Amino acid sequence: MTADSGPEILRYTAFSSDPAGGNPAGVVLDAAGLDEEHMLAVAAELGYSESAFLTERTGEGAYTIRYFSPKAEVPFCGHATVATALALAERDGPGELEFATPAGPVPVTVVREGGELRATLTSVAPHIEEVAEADLAEALAALDWPAADLDPELPPRIAYAGARHLVLAAATRERLAELAYDFARLEALMHRLELTTLQLVWREAPDVFHVRDPFPVGGVVEDPATGAAAAAFGAYARELGLVPEASALTLHQGTDMGRPGTLTVELRAGDPRVRVSGTGTRIG
Repeated sequence: MTADSGPEILRYTAFSSDPAGGNPAGVVLDAAGLDEEHMLAVAAELGYSESAFLTERTGEGAYTIRYFSPKAEVPFCGHATVATALALAERDGPGELEFATPAGPVPVTVVREGGELRATLTSVAPHIEEVAEADLAEALAALDWPAADLDPELPPRIAYAGARHLVLAAATRERLAELAYDFARLEALMHRLELTTLQLVWREAPDVFHVRDPFPVGGVVEDPATGAAAAAFGAYARELGLVPEASALTLHQGTDMGRPGTLTVELRAGDPRVRVSGTGTRIG
């Protein structure tokens, strides 16, 4: 759409300063006139894993935001939040923002570092839960991952920081690199467990991880850089004592898809929320 036919649709990538890297998102800064059906149609036409729509301005730097994949609305999307914040910062200048998401309030700070804008979102309060053995077995079967290929030091859990993600850790980088799963089977399980993605992880170093996120419920095979899952993973890592209470983690994602991106996850002592930051740039 254009100014003549409706709100302008912007295209940004998040978690990379290269338009060919990171995770692309559609951004509509004025979606007040769009209903749910229209927003879903825009997201489907773009074909990105998610697109973000600002439906109302509620104050200085404060907006109501909604997120749609090509198939459905999702409660929270980190990369589309970052993309929207960067678009607003390019229009209005860096500063403090707050988005009212379906999952709860998400503050975002945008700063300029050198010649780049960098956005940091703060998640809603996270939580972690066990995954039933039968559900884990079904997830592994859909992925065609033998249980022996999991890292016993990073046990499976469902983690939430605005959206639900099943965290599964591969024992080797080679295991993580091989992703050819049963789309329909995994999608059915994820709908039943109300999962947004699977957060597949390999630990390179104490504070460095490589991740991949199958996203069949959104209508795409894989999400290139997943801020919501990164926030959930930060909560997971802290709760299980895998990292210190105050930590900065680096997550590399998208390499196996040819869209490399970097997400920084910050954990602060005394604050259960998780901060996820990254750069981004406009596409086209």
